Amino acid sequence: MTPFLKMHGLGNDFVVFDARRYGLALDAAAARAVADRRFGVGCDQVIVIGAGRDGIDAALRIHNADGGEVESCGNAVRCVARLLMEEKDRDRVVIDTAGGELVCIDAGRDAVTVDMGTPRLAWDDIPLARPEDTNRFAINVDGASHIASAVNVGNPHCVLFVDDAEAAPVAALGARIESHPLFPNRVNVEFVRVLDPAHLRMRVWERGAGITSACGTGACAATVAAHRRGFAQRKVEVLLDGGALGIEWRAGDGHVLMTGPATLAFRGEVDLGAYAA
Repeated sequence: MTPFLKMHGLGNDFVVFDARRYGLALDAAAARAVADRRFGVGCDQVIVIGAGRDGIDAALRIHNADGGEVESCGNAVRCVARLLMEEKDRDRVVIDTAGGELVCIDAGRDAVTVDMGTPRLAWDDIPLARPEDTNRFAINVDGASHIASAVNVGNPHCVLFVDDAEAAPVAALGARIESHPLFPNRVNVEFVRVLDPAHLRMRVWERGAGITSACGTGACAATVAAHRRGFAQRKVEVLLDGGALGIEWRAGDGHVLMTGPATLAFRGEVDLGAYAA
């Protein structure tokens, strides 16, 4: 049996394996089986903590519920950072992901601040399939044109500003945009209502996971896009289905800071051999 932790950030939930001390063979099929909410443990993403190196406390591999491996996950990074801080009795850790190295700082009361680095805004950094002004461009879906913004915060995001986030067609339109030919690596899709310059209401369709209650990198992308479009200030509160995240796109160095909770739900064990192909 392999031990795991069930954790979540505002309801965006994870099965976390610590592979720093033992070998762990987790392919896409096994990750998909673990993530299954009826026949597995159930989660939005499966997280594997790997050994770090000089200056890096740990390295993460992140599988979405469909088994695909992705670059980054802000909520998962906060959860793992909390574990590492408690383990090492420190208030600062550095975590490596495929989307880049992330500095994490204890924000008190089980909250963690993650420095997500500078957002990438060039069309080929998202990436898009063709040159577009990522601040504002049109995307055609089933004959309807939608105005969008694109931001890469370690992973790709397409942000749509809407009049009513609650009524937005998150499932139907989010799924269509995720696999749109404009996004060769697929994309996360945020539906954002600007409540005022300091508050955004966001719902999200995550690439490979579907609708989730929160998306940390999505909240970062929404903040960057809202400020670029002149809708919001640099420091905002993003209200998600699962709760609120504090996001700041810092003026001095252009880094995006994300602050929010990290929660341990329970510990368990699973027979990964049962999921072998």
